[in-house]
Amino acid sequence: MLYWLTQFSDGGDVFNLFRYITFRAGGAFVTALVFGFLFGRPLIDLLRRKQGKGQPIRDDGPQTHFAKAGTPTMGGLLILSALMVSTLLWARLDNGYVWIVVLVTLAFGLIGFADDYAKVTKQNTKGVSSRVRFLLGLIIAGLASYAAAQFHPADLTNQLAFPFFKNALLDLGIFFVPFGMIVIVGAANAVNLTDGLDGLAIMPVMIACGTLGIIAYAVGRVDYTTYLDVHYVPGTSELVIFAAALAGAGLGFLWYNAPPAAVFMGDTGSLALGGALGAMAVCTKHEIVLAIVGGLFVVEAMSVIIQVAYYKATKKRIFLMAPIHHHFEKKGWAEPQIVIRFWIISVILAMIGLATLKLR
Repeated sequence: MLYWLTQFSDGGDVFNLFRYITFRAGGAFVTALVFGFLFGRPLIDLLRRKQGKGQPIRDDGPQTHFAKAGTPTMGGLLILSALMVSTLLWARLDNGYVWIVVLVTLAFGLIGFADDYAKVTKQNTKGVSSRVRFLLGLIIAGLASYAAAQFHPADLTNQLAFPFFKNALLDLGIFFVPFGMIVIVGAANAVNLTDGLDGLAIMPVMIACGTLGIIAYAVGRVDYTTYLDVHYVPGTSELVIFAAALAGAGLGFLWYNAPPAAVFMGDTGSLALGGALGAMAVCTKHEIVLAIVGGLFVVEAMSVIIQVAYYKATKKRIFLMAPIHHHFEKKGWAEPQIVIRFWIISVILAMIGLATLKLR
C-alpha cells in the first residue's frame, strides 16, 4: 500500500525510498514486530477469558504436558494479524504472487481456527474431521497452484526445477497442479505436526521462510539469476516483504510463546504458516528446495507416517511416541533441550538450502 507513495517522488526525495524492496522489507519487519508487542498481551488475556480451560491436553502425551493445562490456544491470530497488516501495508498490491501467498495463508488459517474452536468448545483433542481439513486444504492448494502457473513465465509454466542442476526441468503438464497441492498441503500439515512444544515450530518456520525470502529475491532479479545460473521468475522478489513481515510477527509471538508458553499458536497458526511456506516454494519454483530447507518438518511428518504404518503392520512401535520430538521427551530430554537442538538443525538445513543457489 505504501508503495503508492512513489507516485509523488521525483527520484530524490523520501518517497523514493518506497521503491526499494529492502527498505520496505525492513519496514514490514518492524511493523509486524511492534504489532506483536502491542497487541500480544491484550489478545492473550482475551483468549484466556473466552477459552476458560484453554487447549485440551492429550491423555497419552508426555506427563510434563499436563502442567500446561489452561494455557490458551489460537495464538496464531496474533501472528496472522501482524503478518497481514504489515504485508498489506508494505508490499506492492499489484503483485500476483503476494496475493497467492497471502490468500493461502489466510485460508489455511481459517481451517486451523475452525479446528481450534471445535477443540476448545468441545474440550477434546479431535476438533474438525481430518478428512474435512484435508479436503479443504487440497481445494485451496489447487487454486493457488493453478494461479501460480498462470503467473509463471511461459518457459517455466508447469515445469519442475531441480536443485544442483543448471538447466534441468521436468515438464509436469497437467500434473503440476496436483504436485503443487501436495507441496502446499504437505507443508501445512508437517508444520502442524511439529507444533508440539513451546517455541518448537515458530523459529524453524521463520528460518525456512527467511531462506525462501532470500531465494525469492534472488530468482526475481535477472542480474542475480544470470550470476547464479538459476531460473528467472519475475515478480517473486516482492515476496521478501511477506517473509520479513513473518519474521517480525514470529518474533513478536515467540516473546509470549517462549517456555513456559503464555499462549499456543494452535492450528490457526501452524496450518497457516505451513501453507505459506508451501505457497512460496511453488511461486518461486523451489518446491524441492523446500524439502531441504524445511527438512525438520519433513522428518516430523515422516516419523508419524512411519509409526502408523509400522504399528498397523506389526502392532509394535518404532518410536516411543510420534511425532519424533515426543520420542525424545520420552527418552528424558528436557523440552528446551529439544527445542534449541531442533532450531540448530533448522539453521543447518537453511544453509544447505541456500547453497543450492550456487552449487550447480
